Amino acid sequence: MAFKEIFTDSTIALYAKQIRAAPRPLIFNKKLLLSALCYATSSLPLGTSRHPLPIPDLPGFQGHFGFSNSSAGQLRYFVSIPFASAGVGALLSWFLNDRIGRLWSWRLYTVIWMIGQLVMCFTPTLTGLWVARVICGLGIGPLSVVGNMAIVEIAPTEIRGLLSVWYSVFMVIASVCAVFSVMGCYIHIVPSRLQYQVVWFSPCVFFALLIAGSFYVCESPRWLWMVDRHDEAVKTLVEIRGLPAEHPRVKFEIEEIKMAIAKEKRDHSSTSSLFISNVKETFTVRSNLRRVQQTFASFALAQISGANSITSYLIPILKLLGQAGDTTHGLFLSGMYSTSKIFFTLIACFFLVDSIGRRRCLMLGACLQMCSDIYLGVYLKYEQAGSTSTASSQGALAFMFIHALGYAIGLYMLPYLFGGEVWPNRIRSFGGAISQCFHWLFFFAMLFALPSLLDATNNWGAFLFFAGCCFLAQVYVFFMVPETSGLSVEELDEVFEGPWLSAYRYSRKRNQLVIEAADLEIQNDKIVGMKSGEKLVV
Repeated sequence: MAFKEIFTDSTIALYAKQIRAAPRPLIFNKKLLLSALCYATSSLPLGTSRHPLPIPDLPGFQGHFGFSNSSAGQLRYFVSIPFASAGVGALLSWFLNDRIGRLWSWRLYTVIWMIGQLVMCFTPTLTGLWVARVICGLGIGPLSVVGNMAIVEIAPTEIRGLLSVWYSVFMVIASVCAVFSVMGCYIHIVPSRLQYQVVWFSPCVFFALLIAGSFYVCESPRWLWMVDRHDEAVKTLVEIRGLPAEHPRVKFEIEEIKMAIAKEKRDHSSTSSLFISNVKETFTVRSNLRRVQQTFASFALAQISGANSITSYLIPILKLLGQAGDTTHGLFLSGMYSTSKIFFTLIACFFLVDSIGRRRCLMLGACLQMCSDIYLGVYLKYEQAGSTSTASSQGALAFMFIHALGYAIGLYMLPYLFGGEVWPNRIRSFGGAISQCFHWLFFFAMLFALPSLLDATNNWGAFLFFAGCCFLAQVYVFFMVPETSGLSVEELDEVFEGPWLSAYRYSRKRNQLVIEAADLEIQNDKIVGMKSGEKLVV
């Protein structure tokens, strides 16, 4: 390949061609962007709950609940309880998502989470705190299902990945706000219940305003078509595409949605029970079983890579590395760690996820995490022997941030993206529910087990275990994860029809065909974007 072709035929060049080929109103559409932003805020409650450990450092919290931040047992329950109930809530959300729609589901689950927050603020006992954490989880789990699903269903193909990872961006923004709000309350509010009440009550005010504003955003046109509200579906699609109904792009998408949903209903109309039909379609159809495997595996690998465990137990791990300092310094480092993840996620969001593709993001991210885990494990081994230097200690802190970079690029946001985009229209809600249920229960298990894992492996062994899991993630992605960027929601069906162990071959062939098709369409001044390129793959 000539030197020039390295750039002109790269996936980054392909991404730029897609944007140029698409109609401008399709990309820069106010209604689309506002709707995606609204659904992406589904991750804000999760972001505040994934980084809860600074709360037990507040004297007002410790004094009221009799809580000791040095008690591994209390910390274990405080951190992990919401995610056990999140798994239950995610599974139960299936019964509502397809009945009341994406938008009303989002409102309902947000209110449930707000109730949990308010109970945490005003409960007088530790038992009430555990109950409130369970209620919060019952809101967090369903929100993780409906948020990603709604964004995937409203996003145009060209920027579906870009819009979907907003969910992850908002999650880390919420973590930063939570940490620095705790730090501000610790410094500026005298020890009292008000210290932790301000932290938990403030997000409720924001979400109350957000729910009011949600009446100005759009429902999913795919859901509207599934419930036979065809005219409303067309009107909504016209609104979020910024193009008239007669436009070739809109007509093509309407026809694509219509044919896909009609085929799904025709193939599975013999089963009277919707639940039985969804279960049968999900676990007996070969292509759907492969979707189950991919979503479950990606969420599991994200957990056993160690990143979420490090995030949730960051301050105790900083103490292991000798970097925590006093409470203020520990909170500051925790906040800076979360802030770095914002920038890392934005880099992945705007420059990587749709340009170099999902597969390469996953492999690059897992590789960075593996290197970081190895360094941290080796450092802790020698630190326990008392033979480490100040420079190596600072290097360990640096590798914590490199670990965050790798996680942001790969296993942080892409499992959520897969969980929303890979499912067919008919079982998207059910598939998202079972995958998020698995995710949160696995998340709960890892958080609950981490203190025991660190103790059983003398701390350093846990990081080498995480490194081995990251290597396993790279092998899995190379052989079994297909490239999904650039394909419409309906065309993803073709991706999962092939052999399980030849995803890398399909991805290479597909990329070359799409590049050639994108060049041809730009030369011919076509406005449909990459559709012909996608059809070549089929």
